This record gives sequence, C-alpha cells and structure tokens, in this order.
Amino acid sequence: MSKTHTELQDELAKTDVANERTWSVEDAEKTYRVQRWGNGYFAVGKKGNIEVTPRYEQPNLNIDLREVVDEMSAKGIEFPAVIRFHDILRSQVERLNRTFRSTIESAEYEGRYLGVFPVKVNQMREVIEEIVDAGERFDYGLEAGSKPELIAALAYNTNKNSLTILNGYKDEEYLRLALLGVKINRKIVIVIEKFSELTKLISLSKELNIVPMIGLRVKMMVKGRGKWESSSGERAKFGLSIAEILNAVSLLEQEGLSEAIKLLHFHIGSQLTDIRAIKEAVQEASLIYSRLVKKGVPLEYVDVGGGLAVDYDGSQSTNDSSCNYSIEEYIADIVYGFKQNCDLEGVSHPHLVSESGRAMTAHHSCVVTKVIGEIHPRGVVYNTRKETGEHIIVTNFREIESGLTSENHQEVYNDIAQLKEQAMQAFKLGIMSLEEMAKIEIIYWRILGGIDNIIQDLEFVPEELKEIPEMLSSQYLANFSVFQSAADSWAIDQVLPIVPISRLNEKPSKLCSLVDITCDSDGKIDKFIGDETVATNIPLHSLNEGEDYFIGIFLTGAYQDVMGDMHNLFGRLNEVHIVSYDDDPKDFYMEEVVRGSMVKNVLSTMQYTPEIMAQVVKKEIDKQIQRGKIKPREGVQWIDFYDDCLEGYTYLK
Repeated sequence: MSKTHTELQDELAKTDVANERTWSVEDAEKTYRVQRWGNGYFAVGKKGNIEVTPRYEQPNLNIDLREVVDEMSAKGIEFPAVIRFHDILRSQVERLNRTFRSTIESAEYEGRYLGVFPVKVNQMREVIEEIVDAGERFDYGLEAGSKPELIAALAYNTNKNSLTILNGYKDEEYLRLALLGVKINRKIVIVIEKFSELTKLISLSKELNIVPMIGLRVKMMVKGRGKWESSSGERAKFGLSIAEILNAVSLLEQEGLSEAIKLLHFHIGSQLTDIRAIKEAVQEASLIYSRLVKKGVPLEYVDVGGGLAVDYDGSQSTNDSSCNYSIEEYIADIVYGFKQNCDLEGVSHPHLVSESGRAMTAHHSCVVTKVIGEIHPRGVVYNTRKETGEHIIVTNFREIESGLTSENHQEVYNDIAQLKEQAMQAFKLGIMSLEEMAKIEIIYWRILGGIDNIIQDLEFVPEELKEIPEMLSSQYLANFSVFQSAADSWAIDQVLPIVPISRLNEKPSKLCSLVDITCDSDGKIDKFIGDETVATNIPLHSLNEGEDYFIGIFLTGAYQDVMGDMHNLFGRLNEVHIVSYDDDPKDFYMEEVVRGSMVKNVLSTMQYTPEIMAQVVKKEIDKQIQRGKIKPREGVQWIDFYDDCLEGYTYLK
C-alpha cells in the first residue's frame, strides 16, 4: 500500500517542533535513510552534501559528491552522468572474500571459498577489469552465461587458480569455446543445464581429446523468496531433476568420464529477501551433495548460485527491495550449514562457490541528473476576475471559493466535483467559452489547495479527500531517461534510493514525483523509500532561479548500467570514474571520463547514415538559399548547427 501525500507531509511536519527549529543533517538522514541503504559507503555530510566513503577500511576518507559534480561541470562534462566509484567495487569484492575466509577459519571448515562474479550483472569492461584485479589475491573468478560473456571471460579471467563457471544453455560453439579454455589451462567448469548438453559435451570431449570439468545444476525443491521466487523450484527454467542427475552420473560413468564431475550447482533466485530461504536451500543442497559423494561421485565444489540481496530501501525487511540479513549472516549460514550436514553424513567439506553479482556492484555506481523544471497544477497564472455576463457555473465557483471554511470543506469538495462535471458538459455543448473554462480550472485548483491546507491539521481525513494532496503534488522534470538509467524502476517497480546531493541541511518544502524527458507517459518514477511502505512522493527542495539542483539515483551499478534501452534514441550517459586519494585536498581524482552517446552514434545504431542525412538537409537549405528565403550566411549557420547537433550529446543541455 502506497503512502499518501498527506501522510508524507505530516512526516515532514513532525521533524519541526513548535518553535520551528533549524533543519539539520540528522533530519535529512531520517528522511532519506542514506546510512541505512548506503552500506557504509554513503552518508549525509556536515555541509548538507552527500558524502561517499569508498574504502570501508578507511572511514576518514570522505568524498563530497557535490564537489565531484562541480568538478565535472568545470570540465564541461554534461549531465545526466554516471559516477562510478571503483574503490567501492574493490571494497565489496574484498569484503565478500574476507568474510568467507574468516568464517571458514572460525568454523574450522575444511574447504576453500572460490567465488565468481556473474558477468551478466554488469558487463562493462572497466567493471570486469576492476573486479578481476581486486579478486586476484582471493582467486576470485568470473561466471559467464552466454558465448559473448565466455569470450570476455577467456580474455580477462587469466588467473590460473580461479574458476570460470559457465551457465546458460549451450550449443556446440559455446562448448568448443569452453574446451578452448581448458586447453589454455583455465579452470573452466561447464555447468549442465539441460541433459542434451551432456551428450554434445561428451562427443566434443572425445573428438578433441579434452577432459572437461563438469558441473551439474540441480532443480531444487525449495523456492526462493522475493520478486524472483518463481524462477526457482521444480518448475525452474534451468537445471536437472534428481532423476536426470542420476542419469547424467550413470552416462558419464559409461563413457569413462565420471572423474570429470566436479561441481554441484543450485540457484534459488536473485535478490533473496528472506534468510530462511537460504537456510532451507543449504539444507537441501548439502544432503544432495552428501548422497552423491557417498555414491562415489567425485564432487569437489558446491556452487550456491546468486541471490545475496541488496537493501535498496534500508528497511532490513523481507520487502522486495530489501533483505532481513547481513552479508555476515548469509555467509555464516552457508559455511556452518554445509559443515554440519557434511559432518553428520560423514563426507568431506566441499569448496564453496557463490555467484554474488548484485551485492558486488550495486553501490559503486549512481546517476546524477539535474532537475530542469516543475510541473504543478497550481503553477498556471490566469486572470479570474469577474466579468459581466459570465456563465453561472463560473460565478458559483467563485462564490464557493470565498465561502470555504474548516467546517464546510467536505461539502465544498462535493460541490466543486459536481460543478466541474457540469462545466465540462456545458463546454461540450458549446455554451461555455475557453476563457470561462480556463477560469474554472484555476479556481478549482485554488479551492483544492485551500482544502489541502485545512486537512493537514485534521486527525481524521475522509477517504475521498485523501486523494487531494496527491493531486496537488509537484512533478519535477529531470534530464534523464527512466528507460535508460533506471530500467528496473519502470519494468519491475524496483525502489531505488533517490536523494538530492546537496542542500540536505535545508528543510525540503515540496513533495514530488519525478518525470523524465522522454515522450513516454511511463517515463516517471513515483515509487520511493517510505517508512513502512512504498511512498508515492519524495521530499525535495524548491527550485531556486539561477541555481542548479542535482539529484542522485543510487545503487544503479547492478543491471541498470547494462539493461538501459535506446528509447527516444537517448543512449548511454556520460560517465566518470572516481578514485579515492588521501593525499588530494578533495580526497579524490577523476581517473577517466567516458563520453556518452552522440546523436550520430545512436542514429547509426538504428541503421541511419548521419553523413547522408546531413547532405540531405544541406541540399534543402541550399534550395531555400537559391529561392531567396534564406540568406547565404544564415544558411551556413543552419548547416553548421545541424552538424553540431549530430556531434552533440543526446540529452538536454
């Protein structure tokens, strides 16, 4: 259930005591919950700006996000833009591996942890390079789910001790690429998702005289929790049933390849919100592993798949955008769960593999965009003074407005609702003018505003009046595309943290939703972090004339970076890579700038030819010059302008 505009306004009001004390950064923290979803990387700074602490082991190294934005502006980098903190990537990789290592040591677990990063979560080259480099000392590898991802993994996962896990459906070419990896001395594990893949692999293995490392993915009976729970269970898209697992083992024994079976794989869904699902999965998988080992299957690894969740809304709950556990609890349940059950069954502890992608990448990337305008029903100015001969409905509206009181506000609401319907009918019949309709619109919104002011002080608001504040809320127009930069917000109602990057030491005075610059009515964000439910609006500050107002969309490093589409041909955003540096006065430097899509690039992607288009426009301008409708100097300026637009950024300037 979504929070009403009135409820949110009440929450804002509660932050001020009767003497209207000064708004503080503590109030901002309560409002936006930055520390709760920030995972130690983000906080509201003393200056009222968002601060980034990219290295968890260096808590005193803080980067002021507004200073980053100001430096970008000074360098001419246009917004919207992706800001990528590579140190956060490194921190997350280190945190995962070190926590597994310390937990394994404390539990006296006999196996190792050899994790892999799933390339599909963020295929950007610079992300893969950073993760592989940070994970080298931990033998942290990659997971690929397609031929292109495998080609990338073969080139970038060069650590001979790390694993490359291959998931997804596979054809002969995919399998040949995998065997090439084996040939160049990589630890390639080919996970069998479908039984027919096994017969192809056996045939190729004998043809090429290469013994592969084989993983068997089992369809678990236990199902995950959260938005993706339907992807698990016995009706899951991927994996083998228990009967197929046993048939696969038998076939490989017959073919003399039983020693190639090295890994048992399971996956119960992405963004697992409830730790109980993980406990149940570990229980089931450890029993399957133990029984197979007892049958003589030489398994060495168990891959627990992905699912380590991100607490997007900071609620630490089982909401779809949250989770009720920490990374430490997640890892402890896996390690101790396998240890206990393997000990009970009297089998060796397997090496543990996980495919955590969302938790590794979500925090490192954010989108910063500029609010460029406000859409508000009460923002229109029009003269509503009384005129001789005006329609009676206009007169009635004016009289109702003047008579509004706290005692009759519900009656007034009922009256204007009926009168507005009558006005529409009169307009359709041609007996009310455009000017009169304009006056009715203005007065109608003024009356609703008056009712809104009255109900703010009421303990009980009638159900039909609760929609009024929602109707009166602002829409802030932001220079970005939801479909490109926050695809999950649109597609699956994912709640992403959205916060002004500065002015957090000022009390926000507006409740707003966000709309983007696409021509699509779905190009909006109207789901935000609330206290216990999803809020339909977010508190933001009034726009000051001549002053840029930037907002950040955070936790976009998982999937959002790579799932954005070409809706309206906006394309990729400008991107900057920030590296922390303690010796710098600002604690950071801008390592790299990756320019976003130019207009000619996105047109070429859609099979247009920008050079030909420019020639066509030039010819049309030349015709108008010859006809004397455009002066030659002006014509050259228009041709140059068109060419400059082709070379320019796709977003608004």
